[in-house]
Amino acid sequence: MQARTGHRASGSATEVPTAPLPPRAHLLLARADGELVAAQLSSQPWEQFLHAHLAALRAGAAVLAVRGDGGGRGAPRDVWRLLERAAPQLASWSAYFAQGASLRAAVEAGRLDAVSADRAAQALAVAQDMVDAVRVELGLAAPPAQVRAS
Repeated sequence: MQARTGHRASGSATEVPTAPLPPRAHLLLARADGELVAAQLSSQPWEQFLHAHLAALRAGAAVLAVRGDGGGRGAPRDVWRLLERAAPQLASWSAYFAQGASLRAAVEAGRLDAVSADRAAQALAVAQDMVDAVRVELGLAAPPAQVRAS
């Protein structure tokens, strides 16, 4: 079990145990990893883009599996908008992939020439960063070390 440092009203730090992640979150992250591998092995830009986008989508869904989707009447049903509400610190990734949703739809509709090699490579890099950020957010990885200027 992992522990996170919390603060009492007096200001002294205490260890507050975190709840284990639901199995669905682990499954979604494993599927995100699979999509990243598929993207890395893809020889076609459209295929690389599609797998990268799906990796990010599954990582976002993992966050929602842990935090809930904030549903209710009138709540957004789009994963990217739900993720912005559930984890505002991941909003830049949500916005990036929300902007790419129409391109993903075009690829799924058969417009395989809609994605350039540069756009596909960029999507893969951003998806990898997002999956890493989600792992940190969910307490599954340590945040990267801060680099200090000397």
